[in-house]
Amino acid sequence: MCVQCLHGRFKEEECSCLCDVGYGGAECAEKVQFPFHSCDVMIDGDCFMVSSDTDTYYGAKSQCQDRRGVLVPIHNQKVQDILAFYLSQLETSNEVTNTDFETRNFWIALTYKPLRDSFRWDTGEIPRFSSFAFGQPDNQGFGNCVELQASSAFNWNDQRCKTQNRYICLHAAKHIAQWEDGS
Repeated sequence: MCVQCLHGRFKEEECSCLCDVGYGGAECAEKVQFPFHSCDVMIDGDCFMVSSDTDTYYGAKSQCQDRRGVLVPIHNQKVQDILAFYLSQLETSNEVTNTDFETRNFWIALTYKPLRDSFRWDTGEIPRFSSFAFGQPDNQGFGNCVELQASSAFNWNDQRCKTQNRYICLHAAKHIAQWEDGS
């Protein structure tokens, strides 16, 4: 039996919940406080947290939810450019502790849905903005999850979902004021 989502949306294909920002737990029932001190990058009031650990795509989604956020969607060039710049600075400052190839890449909230024959954000939206690297996507159904790829200046690449990557969690500004008000 699948879970019931109290403050979120049920994802039938995964039998899991995608929590609204500000809620966590398996059923999105736990109200949580916003961790201001944890933001690595702030863009237009939105908080982006870059993981220091690695996980599979679905593990990364769960980790973001546990940290009271969502795996990051990238809806415009501004966010793409700022995140790419920040991640490139991490590379040059040696803050990436594990130099394995895979850990230099970062999951984002975009997957290929074979039944719809298209890439979709975790919310189900069709991307209006895309930043795939030259020649990408190219895995023809084997790379159903999307990463920011270090070797292509953090442009997007389709990758196998079970690959171990770092990830970026988003805490959206429009929900922060609601949390502070207690609503």
